[in-house]
Amino acid sequence: MKVYFTFEPREDLRKPLVEEFPQMEFIFEQRITEDVLRDAQVLVTYGEDLDEEKIAVAEKLEWIFVASAGVEKMPAQAIADRGIYVSNVRGIHKKPMAESVLAHILSLKRGLPSIYEQQARSEWNKRIRLTELNGSTALIMGPGAIGQEIGRILQAFEVHTIGINSSGEMASYMNETFTMQDLMEHLPKADIVISMLPSTEKTKGLLTREHFAAMKDNAIFMNFGRGDLVDETILVEALTQKLIAHAVLDVYMEEPLPPHSPLWKMDNVTVSPHLSSHSSRYVERSLEIFKPNLLKWAAGERELENEVNILRGY
Repeated sequence: MKVYFTFEPREDLRKPLVEEFPQMEFIFEQRITEDVLRDAQVLVTYGEDLDEEKIAVAEKLEWIFVASAGVEKMPAQAIADRGIYVSNVRGIHKKPMAESVLAHILSLKRGLPSIYEQQARSEWNKRIRLTELNGSTALIMGPGAIGQEIGRILQAFEVHTIGINSSGEMASYMNETFTMQDLMEHLPKADIVISMLPSTEKTKGLLTREHFAAMKDNAIFMNFGRGDLVDETILVEALTQKLIAHAVLDVYMEEPLPPHSPLWKMDNVTVSPHLSSHSSRYVERSLEIFKPNLLKWAAGERELENEVNILRGY
């Protein structure tokens, strides 16, 4: 069985993988080569190097392992038409992303941006408005693996957590969970609104001006899911009109964020270049999911951890 990686893990990760599966032929490249792709049965990719033409070339391909949670940039219909199995690394992002979200929240609450600016000016000034995370309310849209980890950490700060998902089914580390239809009712309660939603037909453009108008004017809005959740012109308007206090953004409608975007210049916006999930342990954690799945696949099992419905998007 030929297993084709379109990225190269570190040697200390690659060597044990090859030794553990001596019956497999592994190919590691920093790109995707059609000659190799043509004979591969298993493809390991970040998901952004595939298109319909490459799927057509991959005549023997049976399983795509996506070393990412998002699959929206993949040629979904072509993959579905071929019946190619898809799984991903859902859940491995929860530790670094939860730490990133918490870091941004504490930074804003405890005035770190102002402190850093004053240090650059050699300025001693205690007149910085500081608030506490303790006792606040956070509304988490999409309390899946990452959202629940964020909830777990926030509850350690005695934050009341409200989860919003499609079913209303109770999610771990949420004090309350409601459906998307209930969103408008609960937005006014939140001091922090965090979106971890994937990109689907139901989530694209989900947030409107009315949603921001329903939030507290001192609320922090954080988008760490996908950038198409809200039209950025609506978000800029909400921030300009002070409907909310601050936005922390890690994802955008267009990436990289264009230099002409007004978001760069706004003093109530934190621009993070889609790196909240980055970690020196990212590939290590990906392989911890891939290796047991590869063992199952080699044994003929076709129910793997983190199966993805490619047409649904998750």
